[in-house]
Amino acid sequence: MDDRVAGALSLPDDWPAHPDLSLALNRMGSFDWDLDSGRMHMDEPALDVFDLRPEEYDGHPATLALRVPADEAIRLDDMVSQALKSGRTNYGAYFRRTQRDGSLCWTHTQGFIRRDGTGRPRRIIGIVRDATQELAESTARRTVDEERRRRTSLVEGTTAALAHARTVKDVTDVLKSSRGLANLGATSLVMGLLEAGRIHLVADGPEGAYVQGTRYTRTDEPYPMSEVIRTLTPRFIETPEDFATSYPLLWPHISHLGITAAAYMPLIAQARPIGALGLLYGNKAGFTSDERNLLVALGSSIAQSLQRAMLYEQEHDLAEGLQQAMLPRRIPEVPGAQVAVRYRSARLGRDIGGDWYDIIPLPGGRVGAVIGDVQGHDTHAAAVMGQLRIVLRAYAAEGHSPATVMARASVFLHELDTDRFATCTYAEADLTTGVVQMVRAGHVDPALRDIDGSCRKLPVEGGLPLGLSAEFGQLEYPVSTVDLDPGQTMVLFTDGMVELPGTDLDEGTRLLASTVRDGPQDLQRLADRLCEVVDERGGEDDMAVLLLRRDAAHAPHPGGRLQQHVAQNDPEALTSARHMIRAAVRAWGAKDRADEVELAADELITNALMHTDGGAILTIRVLTGSERRLRVDVEDRSSALPRRRDAGESGVSGRGLMLVDRLADIWGVESRGNGKCVWCEFLIPEHR
Repeated sequence: MDDRVAGALSLPDDWPAHPDLSLALNRMGSFDWDLDSGRMHMDEPALDVFDLRPEEYDGHPATLALRVPADEAIRLDDMVSQALKSGRTNYGAYFRRTQRDGSLCWTHTQGFIRRDGTGRPRRIIGIVRDATQELAESTARRTVDEERRRRTSLVEGTTAALAHARTVKDVTDVLKSSRGLANLGATSLVMGLLEAGRIHLVADGPEGAYVQGTRYTRTDEPYPMSEVIRTLTPRFIETPEDFATSYPLLWPHISHLGITAAAYMPLIAQARPIGALGLLYGNKAGFTSDERNLLVALGSSIAQSLQRAMLYEQEHDLAEGLQQAMLPRRIPEVPGAQVAVRYRSARLGRDIGGDWYDIIPLPGGRVGAVIGDVQGHDTHAAAVMGQLRIVLRAYAAEGHSPATVMARASVFLHELDTDRFATCTYAEADLTTGVVQMVRAGHVDPALRDIDGSCRKLPVEGGLPLGLSAEFGQLEYPVSTVDLDPGQTMVLFTDGMVELPGTDLDEGTRLLASTVRDGPQDLQRLADRLCEVVDERGGEDDMAVLLLRRDAAHAPHPGGRLQQHVAQNDPEALTSARHMIRAAVRAWGAKDRADEVELAADELITNALMHTDGGAILTIRVLTGSERRLRVDVEDRSSALPRRRDAGESGVSGRGLMLVDRLADIWGVESRGNGKCVWCEFLIPEHR
């Protein structure tokens, strides 16, 4: 052994034969580990710590494995090895040891590493001591700390639970739930809100906590909630006797609950009381200062959540009222069709948005159906929606074609003082012929439910959303024409119906189609079912749906009469007229002459639009008599009579009446007041 090292430690020559008495009295032993020989000398107190007799220890550390569990031995060996390799001069650790009777106790060891002049470790001198009592006291302290942390977590846990509460009911549901009561450490609670000088009890739980006649109470009544609201000071009731003495009117009604203590806190937000919270305990005696402080903090947290919820509900009610005022107050009766509409607000943002629907009666047995969505979820979106709905209805009622209606609505929105855009689908249906002209501005495609219940998407060629198409100068909206047969249902909806959490748009569309397919035949019940499915899937956006079913009894019939206005400088209206003619001719049993009738009518309408001021009125009807004839009338406001003339070899006009003369069986011109009517007739077979 290095004498210089030993001298530096000032150890007696026969150490460790004479252990220090102070160490022994404190159940602390010492050891001297010679790293060169591998032997470890341990004094009797050290052996006593390990519950070993002197004759059971042979001086080798491996013998201690009898008392040190394997996992602890591995951890200690690794710790000592790291200390030796790192050049450190000491180490320390707590580890478990096994007593002779098999029980586990705690041990603490501290070692001092001596190195030679080259830094090589030669010797470890240290102590071992029993740490069971020390750690037991530490555990007790930890228990106290954990209890303090648990009480502190009441505020944190309740605040976290209330973070998602948007309404007063959400707040009360959190507090009344078993988890909420567990967080609060109470067995039951009561909560009241201050409304017009009275306290409205909005939460009580669990069962049996409500006292008859206390749903509404005055602030001057002798109840604990009234007291804390008046004084703005918490009231801590520490014994049943205290409760019975302080509130003799209330105590007889709640004594059966087994209450041993209670805490009532005023709920204060922005320096004014908004209500009170009472927590009732069944196994508690008194409140420490820490508990009182934490409960006051808890009351403050709940008050902030309640105020936020109350403001949220007020703003929601305002926004919802605004939107309801902007939506149609009633849906008009539509001859020839059944209609169902629904709107559901979302639990998102201010719970309101710009979704809307509309049904617009039009001349000639036609009807306009609108579904749209203004960007955003706030009162501004609802206000923009209302204005847009009104102008779109006005443009449609003026007789403009669907494409023109959409283009003008886009210009209006672009010129409005807003940065919002809107998506929209406008469908104009002639319920007599079943011809539907549809225009889509950035909106989701509609769907069609067939007579057999099957549902499919109606691909409608679209343009840019309203507002954007005007901004980018792309106001040409393509018109898609579909035939709505008797018994078929057109399904118009906003994206909130198909954009569902955890699903993509295609999956949401498939879900809607299956709901329509499997839903009830009654349109009102079907509309309700569509909304229910979205609610069940956790839909987060607001949504609107419009269902329009063509009645079978309103199909064209022999001897029928159809009429449509075609505005001047509105060539899109020609497409609508063509489809009306084709559908009517087919329905009246004259399918073989449909091309001739359509072409002749098209020529007459074109002449009226090109050569007169104002639009034209197209009427198509069946004349009965000795033989069935289909008559086409085109009226305009010009009294100048047309004449058939030769267009010449290079002429590009003048062929219209010649073509009508060739196609029709007979044609003619009649004066009609300030205008005229050009007509033509076609013989058609008897309808079967």
